[in-house]
Amino acid sequence: MVTVQDIYRLMDEKAPFSSQMSFDNSGHLVGEMTQPVTRLLVALDITEEVVAEAAELHCQLIVSHHPVIFNPVKSLTTDTPTGRILLSLVRNQISAICCHTNVDMANGGVNDCLAEAVGLENLELLAQEGVYADGTPYGIGRVGTRKGGPCSLQDYLALVTEQLKPNGIRFVDAGKPVFRVAVGGGACGEYMDTAIALGCDTFLTSDLKYHGFLDGKDKGINLIDAGHYPTENLVCPRMAQWISQAFPALEVRLSQVHQEVFSYYLP
Repeated sequence: MVTVQDIYRLMDEKAPFSSQMSFDNSGHLVGEMTQPVTRLLVALDITEEVVAEAAELHCQLIVSHHPVIFNPVKSLTTDTPTGRILLSLVRNQISAICCHTNVDMANGGVNDCLAEAVGLENLELLAQEGVYADGTPYGIGRVGTRKGGPCSLQDYLALVTEQLKPNGIRFVDAGKPVFRVAVGGGACGEYMDTAIALGCDTFLTSDLKYHGFLDGKDKGINLIDAGHYPTENLVCPRMAQWISQAFPALEVRLSQVHQEVFSYYLP
């Protein structure tokens, strides 16, 4: 019999929860460790729709990337989205394990998935944050070189669009071919100077601010904002694979209802 605790231990082995960043709230956030699990759902976020999906599929556990509880919860009522989500989880006896910055940094986690998807090789850390117990360094982002050599920014944007399937891309063209690329899944704009210091001509991330685009152009680095969801959702199939390989008898589903939250209007 597989339990929530077994899944937690697996995720802790793949992406140690002790490595999460100080602001984070990853871990087992809802439910009982001893709860048996025969079917689980993997999703980037735990939304009301995702909980309803899990309940309809008779899942006992949701494994997500973003924490279902991030800011302090001062009340638990149906008056707030967080309250409705948590109450629905409890009512349906669905546990939640959330793997956020620990899986951003993990070997094979968010940033390795992103780097592989956009055709990079010879990977190294963008910013080291610590060292695992076995001595292996871990950190945010990845830096690599483009397989096949340099290409134009327009050609690279076409590849990013094909691989990540964003609803739209914001970018700044610094007039450089794309070869040495830094990636940061999710909001990693603060690492732009680090990417420049490491000799990158291109930085792919999300949630860049207006002044970040201005700075990037002035500093001579191509910037690609491919969206938070598209740059991180790649890790959901990877987490599902980890769980399926470790527990073949489990039925592991990927959320089909959770998609990019916004669209672009093109006049």
